Amino acid sequence: MAKLTEKDILSWNGPEEDYMNPDHLEFFRELLLKNKAELLANASQTSQNLQEQEATPDPADRATLEEEYALELRTRDRERKLLMKIESTLRKIDDASYGYCEDTGEPIGLGRLVARPTASLSLEAQERRERMKKQYAD
Repeated sequence: MAKLTEKDILSWNGPEEDYMNPDHLEFFRELLLKNKAELLANASQTSQNLQEQEATPDPADRATLEEEYALELRTRDRERKLLMKIESTLRKIDDASYGYCEDTGEPIGLGRLVARPTASLSLEAQERRERMKKQYAD
């Protein structure tokens, strides 16, 4: 079969036992690998930018540059965490547990996975966790 597109995935309405078939898994593997490559390219670019840092005698300019670098590093730290999630998700694809909620074992849903390929909870389970977190945080 030809490679599936995002449109194919979102319009899929096959039988429940056909959920997360090999074509679906391959689509999500490619999507995750593409995301991973983009994140690694961003990290490389940030590293290169930090090495090219210029010395600026003006304190205001230096403060602005330092703030920009701090923001860039925080962004890269979030992306580093996302890389770990992507690696974990790729392992789930390999062991055929991808696409199923960690709490309930039910299908997460193709639409949710297209929007957030690293999702490990169904929408209902995620909302339940967020309500519990909010309830106990107050």
